[in-house]
Amino acid sequence: MTEEHAGWTAPRQTGLLVLADGTVLEGFGVGAQGHAVGEVCFNTAMTGYEEILTDPSYAGQIVTFTFPHIGNVGTNEEDIETVNMAASTGVRGVVVQAAITDPSNHRATRHFDQWLKARGIVGVCGIDTRALTALIREAGMPNAVIAHDPEGRFDLDALKRQAAEWPGIDGMDLVPDVTAAQRFDWDETAWTPGAGYGRQTAPKKKVVAIDYGIKRNILRLLADAGCAVTVLPATATTEDILALNPDGVFLSNGPGDPAETGKYAAPVIRDLLDKKVPTFGICLGHQIMALALGAKTVKMHQGHHGANHPVKDFTTNKVEIVSMNHGFAVDSATLPENAVETHRSLFDGSNCGIALKDAPAFSVQHHPEASPGPRDSHYLFRRFVEMMDRGKA
Repeated sequence: MTEEHAGWTAPRQTGLLVLADGTVLEGFGVGAQGHAVGEVCFNTAMTGYEEILTDPSYAGQIVTFTFPHIGNVGTNEEDIETVNMAASTGVRGVVVQAAITDPSNHRATRHFDQWLKARGIVGVCGIDTRALTALIREAGMPNAVIAHDPEGRFDLDALKRQAAEWPGIDGMDLVPDVTAAQRFDWDETAWTPGAGYGRQTAPKKKVVAIDYGIKRNILRLLADAGCAVTVLPATATTEDILALNPDGVFLSNGPGDPAETGKYAAPVIRDLLDKKVPTFGICLGHQIMALALGAKTVKMHQGHHGANHPVKDFTTNKVEIVSMNHGFAVDSATLPENAVETHRSLFDGSNCGIALKDAPAFSVQHHPEASPGPRDSHYLFRRFVEMMDRGKA
C-alpha cells in the first residue's frame, strides 16, 4: 500500500514498535498479523535466529537483532529449540533491520516470513536497530507493543496505553507458559553433518531434568554424555524426583523473574541439596539454585543476550566465549559461605557460576549447550557426569 505525496509515492508503514514512553518506531510488518506486548531486548548473535526465537527463555520478550540480515538462510524443522510444542510461542515479537530475503541455504525448508506466520510471531523490519540498541543500553529494556497490519491502520492511543500499562517481566512467573504438562523420556543425541540426530542406546547415568523451559540441545548433550533423561514439569516435588531414583538432577533454563518461580521451585532444590543429590543448573536453573541457598537475584539493566560473551572459569583459569540469554542475575554479594563463585562475566563482572563446598552441585548462568553459539563450555556436561560418577557426597 502507498500514499500519494505531491506527485511521488511512499510506502505505507505496516509495522510499528510502540514503546511504553510513547515513542513510536515505524517499519514494515512481517510474520503474523496483530499485536503483542513484551519487554524489548537486543541479541548480538550473527547466526542462529531460529534457535533464538524458539528458546522458551524468551517468553514475554520482543527480540531485536543487532545483525541486520536476519532470515536470509530460511528455516527448517531441525533447528527448533522448543521441546513443548503444545505451549504458546514464548517470544512475543521480533525486530529486524533489513527486509527478509528469499532463503539461500541447502537446509532451508521454509521462508522466514512464512515460518513467523506459522508460529504466530509478530515482526517488524525496516527499524533502525542500531538506534534502538543504543536506546536500550542507555535507558534499559523498555516495555513495548509490536504491531503488524497490512493496511497500516493502527490505533496509536490504544497501543501506547497497552505498552504503558503492561507491568513488565519483573515480578512475573512465566514458567507455567512453557513447561511440560507431564513427564517424558529423552534419548535423542546431538546433530552431526550427514547423519542428523542420533539416539543414546547405552546410557550409564539416570538424570531427572526439571523443565522450567528447557531447550532441546541441552537434552541432546545430556544424552551425548551418556545420560538417560526423564523430564519432569517445573512443579515436580522432591518426592516426584526421588521416586525415579536418579543419579543426578538437572535444572533447566527458563523465562521470567527467578524470584517468582523460586517461590515453589527453590524449596524443592533446597531439599535435593540437603540430600546431597548431584545437581547441575543452567540459566534460570542457576538462579533458582542460588535462591535455594538463600542468595538473591536482581533485574539487569540491559541483560545479556548473544553468542559472543566472554566468561572466565576460575576452576580452569580459562576464558570462554559463550552464549547468554538472561535479564536477571545472581547477586554474588548475597551468596552464602558454602557457595564459591566459579564463573564471572568479563563484560560487566556479573556472576556466571557457582559450586557448593558441602554438596555435589554447581550451576552456570550462560548456555554451555550453545545452539546457537560457540562450544567452549560443552565440557560442563562431562563435569556433571564426573560428579555423578563420584556419587553422593
